[in-house]
Amino acid sequence: MLEPLISNNVVCHAVEAMVFASIACSILGVIISRMSLSSIGFTMSHAAFAGAAIGMFLETNAQITAIAFSMAVAALIGPVSDKAKMAADATLGVLFAMSMAVAIFLVSYMEYMGKGLSSSSLLFGDVISLYREEIYALAAVCFLTMLFVLAFYREISAIMFNMKMAEATGIRVKLVYYILLFIIALSVSLSLNIVGGLLIFVLLVTPASIAGQFCFNLKSMFIVAPAAALFVSAFGVWAGFEYTLPIAPLVALLLTVAFALSVMLSFKRRINTKIN
Repeated sequence: MLEPLISNNVVCHAVEAMVFASIACSILGVIISRMSLSSIGFTMSHAAFAGAAIGMFLETNAQITAIAFSMAVAALIGPVSDKAKMAADATLGVLFAMSMAVAIFLVSYMEYMGKGLSSSSLLFGDVISLYREEIYALAAVCFLTMLFVLAFYREISAIMFNMKMAEATGIRVKLVYYILLFIIALSVSLSLNIVGGLLIFVLLVTPASIAGQFCFNLKSMFIVAPAAALFVSAFGVWAGFEYTLPIAPLVALLLTVAFALSVMLSFKRRINTKIN
C-alpha cells in the first residue's frame, strides 16, 4: 500500500501495520474509556494470548484459535454478568484471570515438554516479519471499526451519556455493546502477532487518555486519539529501525511518555481546575 513512498518492504509493512492498528484500537479505546470499561482491552488482549497459546498447543493456526477464544470470551461477558448478577468489571476480572491462567499453563507446559514455545512474540509482537495477508486483515478491521462508529454514532453518544436513559428511549444498547465487544476481540486477535498483546492494550487505552486531556466532546476525541496514536507509532517504528530497538515495547513506552506530557500540558485540566 505504501510501497511507492517507502522502498524498504520490511519498514513499509511495519508502518502499515502500525497505522491500521493505531486507528482501529484508538477509536475503540475512546468508546471503552468513555464507558469506563477500560478493563475490556486488558481482558481481550489476554484472551487472544490464551487463544494463541491453545493453537500452538494443538499445533493448529494460532491466529484462528486466538480469534475463536476471544470471540467466546466476548460472548460470555454479558450472559455471565446477567446470570451471576455481577457488574461488567467483575465479570471481566474473572475472565481475565481465566484467560491468563490458560495462557501461562499452556506456555509453561510446552516449555517443560521441550517444545520451545516462547511467549515473547505474542506479548511484544513481531512487526518485522509480516505477511501481506495479515496487513489486509488488519486494514479490514480498521475500516470495520470506522464503519461501526459512523453507523452507530448517535447510539454510542447516547449510551455514553446515560445507558439507562438510552435504553428507555428505544436504543438497542445490548446490540451496540456486543458489536463493540466482537470488534475489539477481532482487532486484538488479528493484531496479536503483529504488535503483540502488550501494545494492543496500550493502544486501546493510552491514545484515548491523551485525547481526554485536550478534547471537550466525543467527535474531537475520535480525531485526536487516532492522530496521537499514528504520530507516536510512526515515530516508534522509525526509531526502532534506526537504532535497532524492539518496536512494540518502544511504541508502548513512547505512548506512556506522550500521556505524561499531555497531563502536564493539558489546558482542559487547567480550565476545569479554575472552574472548580
